[in-house]
Amino acid sequence: MKLHYYPETDSLYIELNPRPSADSREVVDGLVADLDAEGNVVGIDIDQASKKLDLGSLETLGLPTTSLRVA
Repeated sequence: MKLHYYPETDSLYIELNPRPSADSREVVDGLVADLDAEGNVVGIDIDQASKKLDLGSLETLGLPTTSLRVA
């Protein structure tokens, strides 16, 4: 999983899977789910992220430490 923040649009993209997106669906205003060809969620886009989230902190819970890496 990767987090991508785009300050020019104030959007946060959460990449759940590197597969290409085949469709996008707006779940609620400002929250879009990207789906692959099989209908699996591959990413989530959050518009106006800095107004909706605390972008200054990131915490992970319950993830195996062997799978964590910092890019």
